[in-house]
Amino acid sequence: MTPLLHHRVDGPADAPVLVLGPSLGTSLSVWDPQVPALARRWRVVRWDLPGHGGSPAALLPAGSTVADLGQLVLGLADTLGIGSFAYAGVSLGGAVGTWLAAHRPERVDSLVLVCSSARFGEPGPWLERAGRVRAEGTGPLAATAPERWFTPAFTESGAPVAGRLVADHLAVDPEAYAVCCEVLAGLDLRADLDRVTAPALVIGGRDDRATGPAHSRALADGIRDAHLVELPRAAHLAGVERPEAVLSALRAHLGEPRPAGMAVRRAVLGDAHVDRAIARTTPFTARFQDFITRYAWGEIWSGDVLDRRTRSCVTLTALVAGGHDDELAMHVRAAVRNGLTPEEIGEVLLQSAVYCGVPAANSAFAVADRVLAELTELTDSGGLTDSGGLTDSGGLGDLGEPGELDEPKGN
Repeated sequence: MTPLLHHRVDGPADAPVLVLGPSLGTSLSVWDPQVPALARRWRVVRWDLPGHGGSPAALLPAGSTVADLGQLVLGLADTLGIGSFAYAGVSLGGAVGTWLAAHRPERVDSLVLVCSSARFGEPGPWLERAGRVRAEGTGPLAATAPERWFTPAFTESGAPVAGRLVADHLAVDPEAYAVCCEVLAGLDLRADLDRVTAPALVIGGRDDRATGPAHSRALADGIRDAHLVELPRAAHLAGVERPEAVLSALRAHLGEPRPAGMAVRRAVLGDAHVDRAIARTTPFTARFQDFITRYAWGEIWSGDVLDRRTRSCVTLTALVAGGHDDELAMHVRAAVRNGLTPEEIGEVLLQSAVYCGVPAANSAFAVADRVLAELTELTDSGGLTDSGGLTDSGGLGDLGEPGELDEPKGN
């Protein structure tokens, strides 16, 4: 199995995903000031560049490009069962986000670029830095990092976070750092900016000597309808130096995340069913599972125009019309969960016989009769909870039972 980028996940497992990318020479801890607040509403996934933090240096061999870093992030998302996500990145981490939004737009719902650029200057200085690190290690660069990362006032304040970030820099694998420098030397995303369709925010530090206001304005001008926020008294690691200002800008841009749908999915289908579906998720089916959870459950079933009883009636009718008996069995159970009585379910099936055809309704009655009998048996044996939720008790939970073969087809 291909090694993954080292990462950390914070926040609710069923919340919308926000991926955070780091800058060159730092680790995922560069986002520490913002994560506690963000993780209350988002499933926050932070990652380390190859050779930085806990990521293996071998993930980024010589000759790699920003596209290779982008593919590593996508591989991490796939493994974690993440389909689309919001993305925010600092400097090189931001450039990875720009590449993702331009080349894999279906994966990026929203984009935030912090002290980043579409082109980080001429190749020569980056190639020179790569050679110096290979010859001398990261020590000399780490010693001068504070003056590149922060304003003099912040450096002179002796903030402990600056020392921790320098320690991260010292620990970076020299070869991996050099390869990242070569990535930056060859990086030019200016022609890709007009391909970015995700809502975008560019945050720049007015005192940033690495990617100053001209870089931020070029990004904002090149990305359609992008918003630009320039922070005074902030240098390259603006999120560390002005943590609250960056957090406020992030929140304003990202907004309140829509419900991911997992809570509604569990409420309607039951924990046991959903847990089995999640357990069977593979990298191949992960994006489909994410799509169904967000769209069917987070968008449609979460709507406030129709109540869940009505939605169950509509769903039963549609499944009868389509002849989807396995899913019909599952949604008969869901209909009971949503408060429909057997008499009401029978009435829905009678109505379906008129408009969907007697043969379809005949099959539907057979499915519903069997499921309702199973539910009655479970009720008598104590396997049905008082609130109407099904427990994972024997006859309704095993793989291969009707209603369970739908995963990952549609629910």
